[in-house]
Order: sequence, then structure tokens, then C-alpha cells
Amino acid sequence: MSTNRYTRPHDGHVRLLTKVARMYHERGVRQADIAAALSISQAKVSRLLKRAEALGIVRTTVTVAPGVYSELEETLEAKYGIAEAVVVDVDPEADERELLAAIGAGAAAYLEATLSGTDRIGVSSWSQTVLAMVDRMRPFTARGAVEVVQLLGGVGAPEAQSHSNRILGELARMLGAEPVYVQAPGIVAGSAIRDSLLADPSMQEVTRHWRELSMAIMGIGSIEPSNVLAESGNAFSPAERAAMIEAGAVGDICHRIYSADGSLVRGEFDDRIIAIPVEDLLRIPRRVGIAGGEHKLEAIHGALSGGWVTALVTDLGTAEQLAER
Repeated sequence: MSTNRYTRPHDGHVRLLTKVARMYHERGVRQADIAAALSISQAKVSRLLKRAEALGIVRTTVTVAPGVYSELEETLEAKYGIAEAVVVDVDPEADERELLAAIGAGAAAYLEATLSGTDRIGVSSWSQTVLAMVDRMRPFTARGAVEVVQLLGGVGAPEAQSHSNRILGELARMLGAEPVYVQAPGIVAGSAIRDSLLADPSMQEVTRHWRELSMAIMGIGSIEPSNVLAESGNAFSPAERAAMIEAGAVGDICHRIYSADGSLVRGEFDDRIIAIPVEDLLRIPRRVGIAGGEHKLEAIHGALSGGWVTALVTDLGTAEQLAER
């Protein structure tokens, strides 16, 4: 089939059309089950199937649009028990900046195609990959979400503070949603300070918002912090990181540290964290992890193995390695 029919081969809408068509026509999944799996309405599933026919994606078989890796995505979904895998084509020789840009663009397209307008979204504060996504989003013509809430403390050193503010403020603006900030650092000096901050009425209100979230968008971090996180003052000390690695830690989500099998790694550092509690995080129905690259492979594998995420946006090379494990 000719590919010039697709004006934007990497557009998230084309990818979603292809995925829904394959689920319905090739795998025999009912429309109601597709809607539940992808967190969209059954009416939208029906419209997408009709649109897929109109575009020629559906004939007697499903035509996969260029740049869409449906079979690999389905392999990851089956292997790790997640609802969605989004694989982004990235040049194997791409540097860190190019990798972030490509994954960010893929995540932006995925959100643009799947948000319903009724979600209450939690977002991690210091992720470079999440910021790359926000920077590549286009404003929604209709409201994309009700509110956007920071999942961990967003206050940091002045030279890095704009990073956290941009993630939340810009995402809320793009979606036409209300922003909810966490007016505290992600890591504080001790448990007494943490307890005092959490008892403040403003933090009690944030805690209420955390329990009402329907979706989370999160970076997946390795134990070694990014430059932005290190500069913000919200990173663990070298001694703490060494102890974590000694205990088997491979990655973190919202400062919650986990091992290769995804199990939580506990330590004294837990008493210094201001972030959504693990039990509240894992109750969020749709948890989207955004990360890629060789240096994140172990952290991503641990997050998948431990059920920290229900959806993953990553690059082709990382996806292929995850599928082979």
C-alpha cells in the first residue's frame, strides 16, 4: 500500500487508529474491551474503526503505518502485562538530546490522541523526558484534562526551579487544566521537617488531590541523578546512592526507589521524601512511564517488572532489548 496517504506518519492519532484496528480486526477484541484497555470511550473506539476504514488502514488486513511498531508494542504488552507500549523510532546513533526529543515527541502524540478531557493527571516534577514531552505538545482545542498535579515536591534551587515550573505550568496550559503545585522540596533534611510540611493545610489539600488522580505521567530515573535533578537540590547524596545500590536499587519513580524485580527498596531516606505515597501512586488506574536509552534500561525493566507503570513510551532500541529479556 502507498504510504503517501499518511500526511504525518508519526502522528499519535495514526498510531492509535492502527492499534485499535489490529485489536478489533486481527485479535478479535470486543469494542468495549478495547475501550477499557486504552482508557477511551466505546464511542471513540467505534469512530476510530470507521476512520481507519476511511483512510485505507483497514482492508482485508491491517496496514501498519510507517514508524509504527505494532508487533513489538504488542510483544511488550503481553510480556510485561501492561495496557499500552508506545515505541518511538530513534536513530541508533542519536545522542542524549536527540533521544529525549524523539521520546518526548512520541509521548506528546500519544497523549494528544488518548486524553478524554476528564482526567486528573499527576506529573513528576524533575523529569527531563517529561519536559521534552511538554515542550513538544500543542495546545488542545478543547480541554484535555481537569487538573494537573505535581507528584512530588517541586521546589528547588533557583537555577533549576524553572524546570519544575515549566513541566506543570505548561502542561496545564496546553490541556486547559488547573495546575496544583507542591510548595515544598522533594527531599528535606529530616523526618521532623517532612512531617511538619505534610501537616500543613496546603499539603493536606495536595494529598487529597493525589488520591483523586486518574492518570500519572512519570519519568523513570536511574539511581544516578540527571544534571537538572542534581542542581535542584532534590537528589540523594552520593553516600545514600551508594547504600541504595548496595541494597540492589536500579531505579526510581517520584523518589520511590526499587530493585531489579521492581520491589521497593526501603531506607532512612524514605523519611525525608515529600511525594505521593506508594500506595496512592499504585492505585492510579493509568500510569504512563516515559524513558529510554541504554543507561535507563535496568530502571525501565524494574519499573515494568514491579508494576509501577501500566503504559510505557520508549525508543526502538530499548524496546527491542526489553522484548528479548
